Amino acid sequence: MKEMFRQLSQLIRNGFLVLLILVATGLGIYRLLRIQLLTEEDSSVQKVNTSVYTQVMSATRGKIVDSNGETIVSNKTGYNLIVEKAYFPADHAEGNRILLETVDILQKADCEWNDTLPITKTAPYHFLPGNDAAVAKLKSNLNLNDYANAENCMDKLIEDYHIAEAYTPEQQRILAGIRYEMLLRDFSMSNVFYLANDVDIAIVTRIKELRLVLTGVGIIEEAIRTVDRGDVLPHEIGYVGPIFSREEYETLLKNGHDDYRLSDLVGKSGLESAYESLLRGINGTKQITLINGEVSDVTVTKEPIGGNTIQLTLSNDFQTGLQDTLEDFCTYLRNSDAECRDVYCGAAVVLDPKDNAVLGMATAPTYDLTALMEDYNAVVQTANQPLVNRATDGLYRPGSTFKTITATAGLNSGIINANSSFYCNRDFHYIDTTYHCTGNHQYISVSRAIRVSCNIFFYEVGLKLGIDRLVDYEKQFGLGAPLGLESGDSGGYLACPETFEKLGIDWYVGEITQAAIGQSEVQVTPLQMAVVASTLANDGVRYQPHLVDSVWNNAMTKQISQTEPVIAANIAQQYDGVYAAIEQGMIGAASSAMPAEYSLSSLGFDVAIKTGTPQSPRGTDSFVIGYAPVNDPEVAFCVAIEGGKNAKYMVRKILEQYAACYPDSTIGRALQD
Repeated sequence: MKEMFRQLSQLIRNGFLVLLILVATGLGIYRLLRIQLLTEEDSSVQKVNTSVYTQVMSATRGKIVDSNGETIVSNKTGYNLIVEKAYFPADHAEGNRILLETVDILQKADCEWNDTLPITKTAPYHFLPGNDAAVAKLKSNLNLNDYANAENCMDKLIEDYHIAEAYTPEQQRILAGIRYEMLLRDFSMSNVFYLANDVDIAIVTRIKELRLVLTGVGIIEEAIRTVDRGDVLPHEIGYVGPIFSREEYETLLKNGHDDYRLSDLVGKSGLESAYESLLRGINGTKQITLINGEVSDVTVTKEPIGGNTIQLTLSNDFQTGLQDTLEDFCTYLRNSDAECRDVYCGAAVVLDPKDNAVLGMATAPTYDLTALMEDYNAVVQTANQPLVNRATDGLYRPGSTFKTITATAGLNSGIINANSSFYCNRDFHYIDTTYHCTGNHQYISVSRAIRVSCNIFFYEVGLKLGIDRLVDYEKQFGLGAPLGLESGDSGGYLACPETFEKLGIDWYVGEITQAAIGQSEVQVTPLQMAVVASTLANDGVRYQPHLVDSVWNNAMTKQISQTEPVIAANIAQQYDGVYAAIEQGMIGAASSAMPAEYSLSSLGFDVAIKTGTPQSPRGTDSFVIGYAPVNDPEVAFCVAIEGGKNAKYMVRKILEQYAACYPDSTIGRALQD
């Protein structure tokens, strides 16, 4: 029995030891497993790569509207085809495949894509003419020497972006162009690349269908700049376009907001450029989070704020009416006078004399802004240079319209008074030159000299004034320098020794006789001469002309600023009756005989005008300046017709057009009666 108990006790002791060993072994295995799992977990955590990028959300650009709030330039909701770095393959070969397949969709829909590579589209490759700056930039961006040719540039792009030899030359050129455009536009996590703008719905549908195949290619719905009235002030409105260079980009950063992107469209000319900082708005931002290269979250961190609305001083109707009146008059001259068969060009400017707000500004020939955006080359190649804004940049001799300035200088400096007279017998001898007048006016004073445009009277006044004093008054009237129009304007130049020296021409003392009647080398713009007319209407107060009336918020529910009149000069009367004497002469000029349909008599108010027929490369041009009504001027104007006649015939048509657009004005009420 004892033996049996001993054996049982031994068995229990051995079982306990086995169990102890098993438990220890289990604990060891558990610990090892736990250590391994924790190590793997730690390893997994270490492999997670999280990146956060900020991407700009474009603000809607502000509108440009007329004085009645009718749109000239606005925006529409459209679709842009983009490539996003966060989703686009890093492998060049795969990226090239995606780009080519996307371009194939665009080609089938006859849609252009963004490619400014300055190299011909087909081999043998050459640099595109007239693109020296772009070519130099291309070589710099590709780290090539200055002597590199187009073939070298293509080879470098093919090498850098692994463009396969299996692709056709056409496909290689397509890929090279897009890849270079992506480089130019700073394609990055923070900056999407716009491959094509304003694509149609068929392309949108196809791209969305292939979104799993075309990785990184997408469609975004954005506000796209549109031209609602391309026939209204195309030169002054201007257009938007892509940022051309890093230098332009850095200039924008200095002058405006700090959130520009190289892919942005910005104002390139006219008011679109001048008011870029107000029109563009404030961009928003969104935050993109990537975990191990995969987008995990997109969060809007700042909503965009739309750009301001710019309201102009003119109405669409009066502007287009003025443009039609100018073009119709050129057509009338071509059809009615054999000497005017080549008259196609001219300009007309109408200002509000109370502050020189631009009421209308026409130039012929002109263009439609929509046509310019669709086919720039076609507009450029149109006859008679429609891209030249003759109203603000056309330079002309003013001819006898300039006599109003000479008269002001003479009267206001005391050289002459309203009763001073000079003798005119058609010929005027000075030193060794004989000058001529259009008539034999006998003894003549200033008012009548203006009315009949007596050259000899103003030769005498010019000589008594001297060139320095005459130039001083020209400058006070706004000649010889830009007037400060928001969209820009030319300054022209004055007939004086300094100008002659710049032109390499000898100045003779007798040249002042020609300068005093608006001949010689004086060059002015129609806008400047409209300002001269306005200054006369205001008895010497000259306002800075302006196109912008006010600035509003994007929805046009709150006015942000109002343009205040700016007095640029004040030619105060030093003697009584200075402007009255000039005005009397200009009223007399308006009463001269004209065909009934152009007559300025019996309008119910007086009109003051001064005409001119300056010499020009075309023979003679035709000018008229003036204002109306005389007792309380509502309009001041200038018309210039290149190689034409009787610009004064346009005055009544302008007044009738004004009356139709502003029926409650004095002119409107008078011409409706």
